[in-house]
Amino acid sequence: MGRRVLSNALSSIVNAERRAKATVQLQPISAVVSSFLKIMKDRGYIKSFEVQDPHRVGKITVELQGRIKDCRALMYRQDLKAREIEHYRVRTLPTHQWGYVVMTTPEGILDHEEAMKRNVGGQVLGYFH
Repeated sequence: MGRRVLSNALSSIVNAERRAKATVQLQPISAVVSSFLKIMKDRGYIKSFEVQDPHRVGKITVELQGRIKDCRALMYRQDLKAREIEHYRVRTLPTHQWGYVVMTTPEGILDHEEAMKRNVGGQVLGYFH
């Protein structure tokens, strides 16, 4: 169920970007969705996000910036070793210059650059560019 919640949230973000909306509300939410959005914010793809009532059903309000072309969550399990991350990024992302692969590792949810810097592998959650 966690990957489906992430997939629905990312689809809502992409649809709002294509319609040139300034904000989008995501519901239901999870810790994985908020970690994914934190990485997107750190990399400059969204302005900010605010979690409202995280202990119940909750909502996340995301302020968009207009930089997201595509972002997707993988519905299947894709394990990567640390040395395979760069090859996977080049093969998966349509642009070789920008975009990020987000993965869950033993050290938390990281993007591919941080995972290569820390030399850890893990499971791919999704990507954005």
